[in-house]
Amino acid sequence: MLSTDKAGCRFCLGNELLADEPLGGNRSFYMLGTIDPEMPHVVMIILRRHAESPFDIRSEEWAGLGEMLTMAKAHLEYCDPDGFTLGWNVGAVAGQHVFHVHLHVVARFADERNAGRGIRAIVRG
Repeated sequence: MLSTDKAGCRFCLGNELLADEPLGGNRSFYMLGTIDPEMPHVVMIILRRHAESPFDIRSEEWAGLGEMLTMAKAHLEYCDPDGFTLGWNVGAVAGQHVFHVHLHVVARFADERNAGRGIRAIVRG
């Protein structure tokens, strides 16, 4: 099988650069928990094949995303969230730091400082 890993990419599983083990996955994606102590209720859904942007996801890969969102929501049930924010950072100007497709799934709570503020608040500054 031809590898789709990019040398040095920390999200390409074949490079063995992850700080932790995947929490689950399917044929196209895998899921990681957060390693950021300031954001404990977050998971990332990561494309198994190396690609930099969600615009590069193939149609057969998109088919597996719904299953992964269900898995992410189930994983975050332990913290009893009131909502979720889902986000892709695409390109350096948008805040992408690891140039491998990954979707952030952030549990949100009614009593948090930014309750009621979504992605628009970030973009509008």
